[in-house]
Amino acid sequence: MPAVTAAMESDFLPNPAASAHSVSLAELRDGRIGAAWFAGSKEGAADVRILFATFDGSRWSDPLSVTERERAQRDTGRLVRKLGNPVLWCDDRGTLHLWFVSVGFGGWGGSALNDSRSADNGRTWSAAERRVTSPFLNLSTLVRGAPVALEGGAFALPVYHEFVDKHPEWLRLDADGNIVDKLRLPNAHALLQPSAAALDERRILALLRDAGSDHRIHVARSEDAGSHWSEAEPTSLPNPNAGIALLRLADGRLLLASNPQESGRNRLALQVSTDQGNTWSPPRLVEEGSNDDEYSYPALLQDRRGVIHLAYTWKREKIRHHSFRPQDLGDQK
Repeated sequence: MPAVTAAMESDFLPNPAASAHSVSLAELRDGRIGAAWFAGSKEGAADVRILFATFDGSRWSDPLSVTERERAQRDTGRLVRKLGNPVLWCDDRGTLHLWFVSVGFGGWGGSALNDSRSADNGRTWSAAERRVTSPFLNLSTLVRGAPVALEGGAFALPVYHEFVDKHPEWLRLDADGNIVDKLRLPNAHALLQPSAAALDERRILALLRDAGSDHRIHVARSEDAGSHWSEAEPTSLPNPNAGIALLRLADGRLLLASNPQESGRNRLALQVSTDQGNTWSPPRLVEEGSNDDEYSYPALLQDRRGVIHLAYTWKREKIRHHSFRPQDLGDQK
């Protein structure tokens, strides 16, 4: 498996805790790169916080604690036992959104979706608001993938459900961030954490983590900006029940970051598609360790200068960041 690491600039995000996981990236209004992730003694612990840091092209800032369990509980007026996956995004008005998961009772299947916002590039944040996404006790809406911009300033969040059954959903919001509707992707049992990319103004491609027995990334497509979806189908791409990231580059190619194996998370690689996700290049290795190591939950971003940013969980201890140019990927098919 060829490596792409020789072309990459690499660093680690400062992390004040023993564990770090589930990073999300966004380009801020001023051109800096923002990152949000959760950190604490371990996943699901009461001391987990949602952290935010910025990258100015040469170094990462010290992280800011956007929220912790006590603040989220105070802001929402709800019991919060643990915090999870954050998703960071800057809308076309320059407002920075941070969605994150909270759990009051039970496991991740009992999650609720929360939203905090910043008007000053992440220096200060609004109180978190709990979003109502389900008529049934407002249970089990989780986030992981980056939003997709729609016409008129609207956008969509690829979300997923874990209560009783695992399945991906499509949450549409208006330009003000208010929820418009939510629909379930068809034929998507035991699939979760959709990562989506707009191919043009109407067509959207979604790749899905497999939590079932296929051990394959699944794919679904929409021809009408997410109002309807094709049935999810398995691809030939291996997936060990681990998160993936999908990005449409400015040159039209698609970039996938994943663990290209049926079990374990000790290898992280990049693949490129030049035909809108129908075929993919062989994996190009970013990181590889022993069987017990973990390099997982990647996030991808291309900034306004064209630089590609990749960040991911490194051994559950830190968040690692790479940056590189599109030409470093080559044109392998």
